[in-house]
Amino acid sequence: MSEGGQPQTIPLYIKAPKVYPREIKGRFASLRVIAAWVLLGMYYVIPWISVNGQQLVLFDLVNRKFHILGLTLWPQDLIILSLLLAMAALTLFFFTALAGRLWCGYACPQTVWTEVFLWMERITEGRRNQRMRLDAGPWNRNKIVRKSTKQFLWIVFALWTGFTFVGFFVPIRDVAVRALDFNLGGWETFWLFFYAFATYGNAGFLREQVCKYMCPYARFQSAMLDDDSLIISYDVERGEPRGPRKRSANPAELGLGDCIDCMACVQVCPTGIDIRDGLQIECIACAACIDACDDVMDKMGYPRGLIRYSTGNAMAGRPTRILRPRIFIYLGALLALMALVGMTVASRQPLLVDVLRDRTALHRVSDQMLENPYTIKLTNRTEDELHISIAVEGLDGIYVIEPVRPVTVAPSQVANQPLTIGLPLENARAGMHAITVSASDDDGQVHSETETRFFIPARALENAQ
Repeated sequence: MSEGGQPQTIPLYIKAPKVYPREIKGRFASLRVIAAWVLLGMYYVIPWISVNGQQLVLFDLVNRKFHILGLTLWPQDLIILSLLLAMAALTLFFFTALAGRLWCGYACPQTVWTEVFLWMERITEGRRNQRMRLDAGPWNRNKIVRKSTKQFLWIVFALWTGFTFVGFFVPIRDVAVRALDFNLGGWETFWLFFYAFATYGNAGFLREQVCKYMCPYARFQSAMLDDDSLIISYDVERGEPRGPRKRSANPAELGLGDCIDCMACVQVCPTGIDIRDGLQIECIACAACIDACDDVMDKMGYPRGLIRYSTGNAMAGRPTRILRPRIFIYLGALLALMALVGMTVASRQPLLVDVLRDRTALHRVSDQMLENPYTIKLTNRTEDELHISIAVEGLDGIYVIEPVRPVTVAPSQVANQPLTIGLPLENARAGMHAITVSASDDDGQVHSETETRFFIPARALENAQ
């Protein structure tokens, strides 16, 4: 109730104020720019790189093949994909335990694409104060032109991002040709616009809201951090009590710490937090506040490091152990997975052989010969054309009737071929017998084999007698 006795309405949701991060230069800002160029370059350039006519990275879901840096993975290689995902998770755990949210600050797609959208916003609307004045001012010709230009750049860049995303799943050159002819398929069109809309919305409008409210990583990072993890920290002992002063003033005589309360660290923060309030889940460890504070300290003639990478123990004056058991556990598990992936890739067979029995006719008898029909499936996992000869062993006198000639299997393709195996009735014994079907190329460099069963019915032997 209010003082006048009237009911008081308390809003359950208050719209978050827009964050206007100020641009900053410094060593960590340079690292973020380099990381953004490298990662964006990889995203937009790699789909256009082909080796021997094969796109360098292509997740071909239609044909159930993943082409990754010259390696073709099939559904049978699911273990390799699973190990790679486990490696990615362990890498995230390792770097978080070691140095906090490095992923968020330098490599997360949300961070990288937001930086690009902010850059386009700066070149169209100006620096931080100019953008704030433009948003607060009335709609006029200048505001319409600047806002429209920004939206045009955002939409074009988002569409290009969506187009590139589709190019990781469908050959990108084929997508480009059909896009220019307005002949894209339904699913290709859907994913192009869906990913473009997601990029436009997340990087253009939601921005820090994604990191603060939507991303689960900030919630479970506390389980991976301890007092020996490197985090961005404000030196309270050195900085407090904070307050403004002249550059020539002696802070000790004024009873002040080194923090001049200029708010530069808050102005450059992409999530709009004050790092002086301590570590918060909204902090993405971009280190913009470190660059801003170091710049102010240089101007004031104070030592750098009022805001710096440090640990909870170091800030409390306790010994710090960067290399500790959990670091070695994460690193050991990561190295073990890397070794396992390497061994799995090195031992994978270039040719897979599957033999499927013909269920409509288990056997045939012809001219004192018992035949079993099959279908042989040959999967060529190499980038070369293979000419495969089929052989069989396991029973005296058993041999391959069809195919007579070598089977040609194109690179990274599957060939299905009728297979007929024969056995003279004089060598037959009733029952299901294990046999081995082998496949080899012309020069014997590629060889694979599998086991199946050869069916000899007692009735066929009786009729032959």
